[in-house]
Parts: sequence; structure tokens; C-alpha cells
Amino acid sequence: MKVLLVEDEPDLGAAIKKALTQAAYVVDWAQNGNEGWDYLEMNLDYTTQGAEYGVAILDWLLPGLSGIELCKRLRKKRSALPVLMLTAKDGEEDKVMGLDAGADDYLVKPFGMRELLARLRALQRRSPTLQPSQLRCGNLMLDWGERTLYYGDGGAEVGIPLTNKEFQLMEYFMRHPNQIITRDQILDRLWELGAEPASNVVAAQMRLLRRKLAENGCNCTIETVYGLGYRLQQDG
Repeated sequence: MKVLLVEDEPDLGAAIKKALTQAAYVVDWAQNGNEGWDYLEMNLDYTTQGAEYGVAILDWLLPGLSGIELCKRLRKKRSALPVLMLTAKDGEEDKVMGLDAGADDYLVKPFGMRELLARLRALQRRSPTLQPSQLRCGNLMLDWGERTLYYGDGGAEVGIPLTNKEFQLMEYFMRHPNQIITRDQILDRLWELGAEPASNVVAAQMRLLRRKLAENGCNCTIETVYGLGYRLQQDG
């Protein structure tokens, strides 16, 4: 899943980004409200621009637009993007203001990264715009909590531990079975905005993923559609 983090405190932002990245999220980090809105507008028009966020984590107090204003703008655009609000304000009126602005959850500073990740998982379970914690596609099942791909039928399922990028690739393909996914789409979804990965990084990641699947006896087919991209073949 791709996450937008809007946080102006450098140390806190870096710590959150590190925790999310280690948990297999892809993170775009904006450090002021105006930049955050630019990122969010990309999400509102993903058909033509390079972002598609599963959740936004917004600090309340930001240079430029506040987290509250960002949330209000999102809801005026009828966006259902889940929002987790971060703030040092812990009064009841402040919490009501944040929730009434359209936030889905509220986390008071200081907080632990384990709690932050747990709240993201909770948003994932209850939000209709996010995938559940276990994603199924044919005889494949991806488990977010264990970061493992299972394949097989019923009780005969076999698990394959995946690296972060392998997990992200499988999630993307399993969300779009039988669809051609281009190299540029993979770069947009699995790498941060502004990142400059090597030109062959997608092909290299695909080779590693296919090798791991084959070595573990998983016979799912991710084919190369030459000149176009890649496709997860899924019967039925």
C-alpha cells in the first residue's frame, strides 16, 4: 500500500517513514501543507498522474495548509481516502474538530510506532477503500500481518516469506489479475515520488520474484507482455 505522510518535524517524519517502510508500505513524505495538497491532488486524479494512496497521515499543525484544512479539502472533493490525524492536541473539543473535519482516526503525540502501525491496520480492516489484511486471488493468499504469500487449496496452503518489494509487487498483481501492468505503473505505485531507481529495477525485481516463486513450488504465472508490461494470469 502507498501512504502519504504530511509531517513537518524532520525527526518524527523520518522515524515514521522508516517504520512504515519496514512494514512494507511505500511512503511519500511531504513536509508542509501546500506540498501535501499537491500530493493529494495527484491521488484525486490517478488516471493521469503518479500517485494512488491507500491512506493519508496528516499532522494537525503544518506550515501552510493545516492538516484540518487538508482533510476538509479532501472531503469537499468527495474523496473517501482514509485519514489518520497526528496532533499534540488531546482535548475533547480538538478531537471532535478533527473527526468532524473528516479524519477517520486520531493519534495524540507522543506515540509509539507499534500503535501507529496498529491503527493503520485497523483502518485497513474497516475501510471499504482498502484491501483487507488478507488478500485472496484464486489459490493465492497474501497476509499483511505475516508478510507472507500462501498458495494451495484450503489446509494444504504453503507459505513463502517475501521481501518488502516482493510483497508489494504481489499485492499489486493480485489486485489486478489478468490485467497488463506497465513498468511506469509499477514505478509509480512501488517507489516514492521523486525517486530515481535504476532503469532496469522493475525487470530485476520481477526476476527475483519469479525465482522465489519457482524455488518454492508456486506455479502462478506472471507473464511478460513484450512492449507493454506484465500480467498475472488468473483462471476463473
